[in-house]
Amino acid sequence: MSRQSPPKRLATRLIKGGTHTTVVGGRAVNPPVVRASTVLFDTMDDMNNARRRRGTERMFTYGARGNPTGFALEDVVAELEGGYRTRLFPTGLAAISMVFLAYVRPGDHVLISDCVYQPLRHFVETFLKPWGVQVTYFRADGSDAAEHFTARTKLIYVETPGSLVYEMCDIPALADLAHRRGALLVADNTWGSGVQCRPLMLGADVSVMAATKYLSGHSDVMMGTVTTTQEVWQTLSTMADAQGVAVSPDDAYLVLRGTRTLAARLQMHERHALEIAHWLESLPDVARVFCPALPTHPGHALWQRDCIGTNGLISFEFANATTAQADRFVDALELFGIGASWGGFESLATVTNIAGTRTCEDWTSVGPIVRLHIGLEDPQDLIEDMVAALEQVFGK
Repeated sequence: MSRQSPPKRLATRLIKGGTHTTVVGGRAVNPPVVRASTVLFDTMDDMNNARRRRGTERMFTYGARGNPTGFALEDVVAELEGGYRTRLFPTGLAAISMVFLAYVRPGDHVLISDCVYQPLRHFVETFLKPWGVQVTYFRADGSDAAEHFTARTKLIYVETPGSLVYEMCDIPALADLAHRRGALLVADNTWGSGVQCRPLMLGADVSVMAATKYLSGHSDVMMGTVTTTQEVWQTLSTMADAQGVAVSPDDAYLVLRGTRTLAARLQMHERHALEIAHWLESLPDVARVFCPALPTHPGHALWQRDCIGTNGLISFEFANATTAQADRFVDALELFGIGASWGGFESLATVTNIAGTRTCEDWTSVGPIVRLHIGLEDPQDLIEDMVAALEQVFGK
């Protein structure tokens, strides 16, 4: 007769109860949120085996090295990007920073496109240069990248379309330049979201995205992703493990949920934004509308070749207005929030300072530029809101 375990006392029952749940029946549509720092193994052999393998394989061994909820999101992003594997980071900037930490060392030289996300410039000044990395900015369209290449250039970093006015550059040409000279090409693909553009399919080695934007889609979570080809994966993965970078499983779940509607949302963003972009082009108060999907955009041909659509981002330059008037126009909008982010369901507006974000080109002579993120509201309501704001500021 087997010996029965004595009844456990209250404190023990509270600790041990409900930790091994079995659900009989079907399964949930979405993977569960797995919150874990400690990961338990059945035997020491199991734990030691997992630890031996985790440097090169994705193993659930400790919370700081990822969890099943995050792994599910990594798989979705890698599929979107057409890459080998993906790692998740707490913010888009953290993802960008890890790329440089992984692939660049003191004494190296990097080329960065002139139109990159402004916080990257801050990272260059506060970390890369003091760390001993030489940085050269090249024109946003990539036309002068080759002339700045040196024997110590290890990495070309490009954002295309660029921040604020969406300059396009030739990713396949830059990839060819980098690879012929033994360097890597890294692309910020936040604009493309792995749907509208896929840099890895165009020759890039690494693609970075702020999942904060369209992948999440609801303006309530911060996250960055890095996806690479198989050839350069291990360097990135090893450095991320060494830094102890991880994301919350709850945040991973939110972004994973956002990806389920990404394709449908982007279609709406594109349709609404193009309707408003064409309307803006018809206004005498508007000098230029910046959107690569417009035939008037300088990078339109590259956009047609390399992208399958656009998103909700457009910017426009006032023809005859002061910055103060542009500010008042944004203040007068009722349906647009005033905010620096984008990619959520809501429309946003802000006045940009292009001149303060460029090194290679002089933007000081242009009129004030307003950046719009066109959300999922009815575009006619948004147009009527802008008409009212123009009348309030300019009296017409």
